[in-house]
Amino acid sequence: MPDPIPQPDPSTDPSPAPSPAPSPAPTPVRRSSRRLVLKLAAISAAGAATGVALPAILNRLVGPGPTATWRFLTAAEASLVEVICEQIIPADDAPGAKDANVVNFIDRQLVGHHRKHQDKYRKGLAALQQTSQKLFNKPMEQLAFDDQTKLLQAIQFGKVPKEIWPSPSFPAEFFKAIRDHTMQGFYGSPRHGGNKNYASYKMLAIEYPRVIGRNKA
Repeated sequence: MPDPIPQPDPSTDPSPAPSPAPSPAPTPVRRSSRRLVLKLAAISAAGAATGVALPAILNRLVGPGPTATWRFLTAAEASLVEVICEQIIPADDAPGAKDANVVNFIDRQLVGHHRKHQDKYRKGLAALQQTSQKLFNKPMEQLAFDDQTKLLQAIQFGKVPKEIWPSPSFPAEFFKAIRDHTMQGFYGSPRHGGNKNYASYKMLAIEYPRVIGRNKA
């Protein structure tokens, strides 16, 4: 039987290192089948619980984003990250990445444990929006859900305009990073900034742990 995940404690260190995320399904698929895959992946892994010009381009393409104060992401970048995360873990009969506030986890960790990915996010988000404009003549947020899925699939498998991306391997590397961070933010402890209202715990019917730093059988 898997050990429960430690209970969040707001009085402790505000930015601990996130726990490893479960292995996700590699390709965006339709909502119902993706939810099942993510749920099974999480259950099976529960024991391991848990440049200035580029932002300017992104802000122009995306327009105004959320009104919250962000640590690393711009408002436009945060809006885009939220859409990408919701593609990876969409809401259906259970909350999705947006409901779990995964974007807050990612923003928080980009000035903490995932600081090394800052450049990847900054360049990757700008290149993603430019790719969306080139392939669909719209920013990603304005695409239909299925077209958003197609866009992410193109990025994952490197089937994108080469002149937009820093290197041939960059699209897949960027997709893997944001996919993994989405999984961490959704399935990890709320103390790391995501999994708002214990969204994934409720989806998996996991009992809320009651002892910090200790597991029980």
